[in-house]
Amino acid sequence: MGLTHLFKEFFSSEKSSGFILIACSVFAITITNTSWGDQYLHIWHTAIGNHTAEYWINDGLMTIFFLLVGLEIERELYIGELSSLKNALLPVAAAAGGMFVPAAIHLSLNAGTATQGGAGIPMATDIAFALGVLSLAGSRVPPALKVFLTALAIIDDLGAILVIAVFYSHGFSWLYFGLAMGIFALLLVFNRLKWNNLLLYLIPGTAMWYCMLNSGVHATISGVLLAFAIPFGDGGEKSPSYILQHLLHKPVAFIIIPLFALANTGIHLQPGFQHSLTSRNSLGIFLGLYLGKPAGILMMCWLALKLKWCSLPEGINRKHLLGAGFLGGIGFTMSIFITLLAYTDAPLVVNSKIAVFLTSVIAGLTGYFILRTAKRTAQTLP
Repeated sequence: MGLTHLFKEFFSSEKSSGFILIACSVFAITITNTSWGDQYLHIWHTAIGNHTAEYWINDGLMTIFFLLVGLEIERELYIGELSSLKNALLPVAAAAGGMFVPAAIHLSLNAGTATQGGAGIPMATDIAFALGVLSLAGSRVPPALKVFLTALAIIDDLGAILVIAVFYSHGFSWLYFGLAMGIFALLLVFNRLKWNNLLLYLIPGTAMWYCMLNSGVHATISGVLLAFAIPFGDGGEKSPSYILQHLLHKPVAFIIIPLFALANTGIHLQPGFQHSLTSRNSLGIFLGLYLGKPAGILMMCWLALKLKWCSLPEGINRKHLLGAGFLGGIGFTMSIFITLLAYTDAPLVVNSKIAVFLTSVIAGLTGYFILRTAKRTAQTLP
């Protein structure tokens, strides 16, 4: 299977970003639990204007991350794995199962409690982390599995974006939301007129972010809307979408995501923190990510193949799908991001981050060892 230049670039940057993400997270957790911990956390709580540095990273820089995600979704829909209905159905089905089952597991354990709002936490997959671990399996991984996992994670992110927009919006303002939608409509007109100057989209896009920030809908949604307003054209190297996606790859992979990890994984481990791992919320996160993700992904893949909606890509077998399912259980960046939206209680946020981090590591190791022992022979699901 031939992989496009942009996909190879994306996979390479996300793979490298995954390793940096792990290093930043280990550094943040380690230094937070030393005598320098308070000074380290103070860095991210430093006021910049009316908000903290952590706030600007989570609501500002992460909008650029979501802009890149939106551009990747757009490319997949137009000319990528999702452009063909038959090719798209397998990762779409897998992503649907990988979102619904984990959320259902968490909700079943937390329904009617103060933590039921965390059902969205185990729904997401961290693309950078997952592709970083996938690359460690080397030649054992067929190219088709890289495309499958990437498409699955991108659809997963789209699902997480919708969940954030619907369930994690607060203090809704029709005025600011209307202004944001008005700017978005204007950008769509620019698109239809085939105006390709990126500044015509980025400057109003910044205004749309400001309006969305004040609307109660999470500001990062504006990044996705902006992505779909930017002209895709033929998807070639001269198209505005391609140019912007190419420009954003490395800053997002090597600056924004590491900054997010440094700012949000500084977890202070209090004595007896391990007892929190048996709480309903932590169990919901662990079981949702570690068991719900692979179970949902495999179940929906089996159903889609059984009903002959699609076929298994060349070179992929059952063990590959199982390994990819566990890599889907690496929630990390998106799961921590949703945690910050779902909860305001500081100890609950910390305990949730611990559960996400530990589960992501365990799921990643499980997926890695499964893929390392997988054979590159075709084998259809029953």
